[in-house]
Amino acid sequence: MDNTLGDFLQSRRAAIQPEDVGLPPYGRRRVPGLRREEVAQLAGVSVDYYIRLEQGRGKNVSDAVLDAVARVLMLDATEHAHLLALARPCRGPAPAPASGAVRPGVQLLLDRMADCPAMVLDHRMDVLAWNALGDALHGFTADPLPRNMPRLVFLDPQAPELFPEWPAVAAETVRYLRLGAGRRPGDEALAALVCELSLRSEAFRRLWADHLVQEKTHGVKRINHPVAGELRLSYETLALPGEPDHTLVAYTAEPGSPTADRLALLASWTAPPRGIHS
Repeated sequence: MDNTLGDFLQSRRAAIQPEDVGLPPYGRRRVPGLRREEVAQLAGVSVDYYIRLEQGRGKNVSDAVLDAVARVLMLDATEHAHLLALARPCRGPAPAPASGAVRPGVQLLLDRMADCPAMVLDHRMDVLAWNALGDALHGFTADPLPRNMPRLVFLDPQAPELFPEWPAVAAETVRYLRLGAGRRPGDEALAALVCELSLRSEAFRRLWADHLVQEKTHGVKRINHPVAGELRLSYETLALPGEPDHTLVAYTAEPGSPTADRLALLASWTAPPRGIHS
């Protein structure tokens, strides 16, 4: 088993400079960032205790200690939650690999969002369901490979052309996947996905080694669609009640914008012929 907790702490410790936490930058440092002794001192724990924590041997570590370490390492709320998840891994049964099915009510909701590309993802970023405009945007039904957004971003040779801001898309994809891995340490399907991407993509390996985490709540994504052209879409990510690992992602365009016109044209191509439901 790898020591993910220790790797995460070391990566965050390396990102903090002594002057960031009020320490004088004295002496030559063999590695960047804070020393373990300095983290221990600032967190109010013994050096031996902090070393054991980085080695993954800090059993039954208290909230107070983890909160103190998070404060010293200047973790944001998402990183703090990730630290807690790594220190107290949930060893319950992992969810099964995606079946491609969601509740009928969720699929109906997707289909009613006719003007917005939308899809449902799990914590592995497997695409479980989508609507017609979401399919037109990403081509899910035309892709014979397993529908998974990290595979699309890192293994599809057309991905840098599809996403004009590919480096940012790649980074946020890995950070969200890393967050899911912390919450589901026993998920063999997720571990297999990470292994596959690490073997096949040098960019993924490099980003995964950074141990950065990030929630995907909302933002803007540029997509260079092969037919509709360049689209600038805002997205919102919504948790689905009763399905803690499932999120609904919906894209919208600013009214009156060129993207809105192109999205409307794309929607007209995907609309069923008039009278088909009569």
